[in-house]
Amino acid sequence: MIQKEQVRELFRNLETGHGDVFFARVRDDVSWTVMGTHPLAGTYSSKSDFLHATFERLNKILNEGVVLKVVDVYVDGQVAIVEMQSLSTAANGKPFDNRYCWVCTFDDSGMISKVRAYLDSALVASVIEENEAS
Repeated sequence: MIQKEQVRELFRNLETGHGDVFFARVRDDVSWTVMGTHPLAGTYSSKSDFLHATFERLNKILNEGVVLKVVDVYVDGQVAIVEMQSLSTAANGKPFDNRYCWVCTFDDSGMISKVRAYLDSALVASVIEENEAS
């Protein structure tokens, strides 16, 4: 069973620029669903597909890249619900103040095997539309 403080420590890596440490605890064959109706929405069946389609894409248009700050963590059994916020600035100078809720399922070895990510679809759509080159 996972513990709240373990989850908080793992996610703290996303705050401190150590995304590689965080993603080392995500299975290569993770099922990661980004909810919504924006260009990043969909279900990704591998860690590399998810990172390429989301983090790498956003890193190109956010001045600070994707930096997430943990707001709160809830744990029940093998599932952690993590609330986060992003306080970045888009390439066009507009704030990207997004809120996230990731529902993460951990396997028996402590690896994240499934994620459902909820976020502000309209904000993601507008930051991509306004900042990606056509």
